Amino acid sequence: MTCPTVMKPAPGQRLALRERPAQPFVMRQRWQDLLFLHWRCDPDVVQATLPPGLHVDTFDGCAWVAIVPFLMRRIRPRFCPRVPGISDFLEMNLRTYVHDDQGRPGVWFYSLECDLPLAVWIGRTLFHLPYQHADMSITRATDDTIRYTSQRRGDSRVSEFIYRLEKETRHAGEGSLEFFLAERYLLYANSPHGLRTGRVHHTPYPLCAVALGGWDTRIFELNGLPAPQTPPDHVIGSPGVDVSVYPLGGLAAISAKTGTPARPQPPAR
Repeated sequence: MTCPTVMKPAPGQRLALRERPAQPFVMRQRWQDLLFLHWRCDPDVVQATLPPGLHVDTFDGCAWVAIVPFLMRRIRPRFCPRVPGISDFLEMNLRTYVHDDQGRPGVWFYSLECDLPLAVWIGRTLFHLPYQHADMSITRATDDTIRYTSQRRGDSRVSEFIYRLEKETRHAGEGSLEFFLAERYLLYANSPHGLRTGRVHHTPYPLCAVALGGWDTRIFELNGLPAPQTPPDHVIGSPGVDVSVYPLGGLAAISAKTGTPARPQPPAR
């Protein structure tokens, strides 16, 4: 039996995923006050956690795993207004970076903690994502320092993150580590019918430095991963972006604009 050729992501594929998909989006939302905490990881360790068909995406030979707490705001289906009580909630995810056999780069979520039961149900049912119920809170001090907490239902420990986003922002430079980590517009989900993909569209993140006062790695343990024993290897934040969300599709449904060649060739040696 011949194994399929596995392509690695090309620069053109990473850039092309910024383009707005041709099909109609199904949801609008805003991602706000994001904190990205990244740790370098052994690619073999991460690969062992991925489903068949996905491959760890690396930068400088390392896999990267991130904790990302943030605020979900103005969530609503297309053509519908915001609904008080269900259009705003908190979310924190644990994620890594992957690509498929054709080299299309995206995100793999280990878990997404959320404090709104309806959002958990929608995420699990319609998007086949591993959402988890959590008790979460956020407070903001007069100097804009954020205290963000999350406690997954059934777990005894509260995870706390203390951070302040600096005012000056920039965009990630093409080919940089920040571009590799932040410029992600494709997600992979493991449905009962196999791998599915989901697209989002937004302007490139305005990125900023972060004054980090505290963090917690409990979410690694909750997902069966070894918890880092060191501070994050990379810390960055963003005030946020407005996002269009597209329906899940099969692997073949990704637009040809992602730069996938018609006849995959082996990566250059």
